This record gives sequence, C-alpha cells and structure tokens, in this order.
Amino acid sequence: MRGAGRQRVRLRDVADKAGVSPTTASFVLSGRDMRVSEETRQRVLRTARELDYRPNLAARSLRTRDSRTIGLVADTIATGHYGGELIRGSLRAALRSGHRLLVCESEGDPGLQTALIEDLVARQVAGLVVATSSHDRVATPRGVGGQPVVLLNCRSDASYPSIVPDEVAGGRAAAGLIVAAEHREGIWLVGETPTRSLPGTARLAGIEATLADAGLVIEEQLSCPWWPEGAYDVMADALARGGRPRAVLCLNDRIAFGVYQALGEAGLEVPRDVSVVSFDDSELASWLRPRLTSIALPEFEMGRLAVESLLGTEPPPAEQLVPMPVRVRDSVAPPVA
Repeated sequence: MRGAGRQRVRLRDVADKAGVSPTTASFVLSGRDMRVSEETRQRVLRTARELDYRPNLAARSLRTRDSRTIGLVADTIATGHYGGELIRGSLRAALRSGHRLLVCESEGDPGLQTALIEDLVARQVAGLVVATSSHDRVATPRGVGGQPVVLLNCRSDASYPSIVPDEVAGGRAAAGLIVAAEHREGIWLVGETPTRSLPGTARLAGIEATLADAGLVIEEQLSCPWWPEGAYDVMADALARGGRPRAVLCLNDRIAFGVYQALGEAGLEVPRDVSVVSFDDSELASWLRPRLTSIALPEFEMGRLAVESLLGTEPPPAEQLVPMPVRVRDSVAPPVA
C-alpha cells in the first residue's frame, strides 16, 4: 500500500517530544559541549532512543563539510593476494578516530584512479590514502584538489608524505641471520633486482652492507622473476651444474617455495644442508616444511600510521620508514662441517 512506509524521525521530532529547542537537541546528540543540565541531556537521549532517531549523515556532512570519512584508493589490494593487512590497519585507525573508511580499487588504471579520487573528493572525505599492493614508485595522484593525501606503501615525486617499509633494514636483518648462524661461504641470492624494483634494490643493498661488515659476499646471484616457477628453474639448473649453496637469501616467499622444491629434488635438506631466509612473511612461510624464516612486511602498522598521519594535528614527516619484523622459524641452522 502506498504511503505505508515509516516516516523518518527528524531532529525536530526529538526536540518537540523532549521539550527542548532543535539547537539543544542537536548539541546533545552530536556530543558537543554545551551548558545543558544532566537531566535535560538524559531526556533528549532517552527520547532519541524511544523514537529510534537516526541522524541524517549526508545532510550533516553538507552542513559541516565534515563527512567523518576517509577515502582509500588502491590498485589491487582488496582483490589481490597481498596487501589486505594494509586495509585492516587503516580501518582500525579510522574507526578509533570516529571515521569510516571507503575503499576503492583502480586495478592499476590511472584514469580510473583519477575518477575514483574525484568522486571521493566530491563526497567531502576528510582525506585520501593512496596505496599500492607492492612497494612501488607511483605517478603523482591527480584530482585530489586541496584534500590532504598520504601515500601508503608507495612513493611519488610529489610532496605528499609516504608510509613505506624499511626494506634496507629488512635486508640487513635477513643477512644478519645468516651471519649469526656462522655461514662464511656459499651464500647465494635468488631473485631479480632491476633498478625499477624498490623492494629488490633496497633489500639487496641491506644484504650486501651487512655481509660486507662481516667480510662476506654473495657468491652467486640467480636472477629470476619473483614467482616459484622461475626460482625453481634457476636453482635446479645451478645445482645440476655442480653449484652448492650453504645459505640462500630469497627476495620473497614465493621464490623460497621454488627454491625448497629444487633443493629437495637434489637431495638437499633445509636447514641441515642449506639455510634459507626470505622476505614478506606470507602464508607460505608457515605452510612450508620446515617452516620458513622470513622478514615480514609491516602492513597493519603501515595502514595504521597512514590514517593517523592523515588525521594528525601536526604535519607528518615526508617519509616514515616502518621496521620489518623478523619471523624466526626453522629454516636456518649453522653449517655442517
């Protein structure tokens, strides 16, 4: 039947039933400080509950120009295999500050990213987080207008603050585990490190620096894409040619998976014959047997810091390097004499 739907309860309805002015009701229900007696405040709140009053957030945001909402525009975080913790950390920080998080994906399309940003700005978000699923250098986001922006897991030539993992320190930590296990020879690295790869080049720099401090070097680098198939192929080929690593540093866990398979087929056991250290601390690290020692991506912490930096009262640093935790498991042991 037409007109059978329940009418929305207005602020004026609450005020009238509570016997106060709409201004007083608004101040009480928004939690703003005002000289209202406790008895009046409780009466307004009780009336709002009885009437099942719900504030019109759209109207409030138009009036106050504060939507209490943050926009997060990513490439493929929500639908990809990596980066979910970035969203969870951002969401947790947003909720703690009384904000909501709107997550959009551009699928790596610059035009779509601009359209999404412009749409969020039109919705009067409090600020924008622009994120990538893997640590990368990105073009300057367009369409932001005058909104505050924080870059998450990426860098740009623009002056926007960025939150990124400390990949160099992570590389130092990975090599430090090999040095601490008293490996002095047969140290290999698996994974390509093109100059465009921020994680690869930074991790390599940290690894080489720590090895150099100990008077050691990478004896062989097997270059391959960061996927199991390529890692298996290059390691299997090197072993077939008579190569014999004693410790292998893999630039991510997927590489380590391929390395494990090649070592096993060659009759080499981890960690008795070969120690293995990796990066990212993905689910693979715990699934592999023996369990893989890996340098974790601090995704949750990075997401939290991005939102807190966006909403903070002080200007954030140009770049915040977030430490990469060390997850020690079962894949490293001293060399067998």
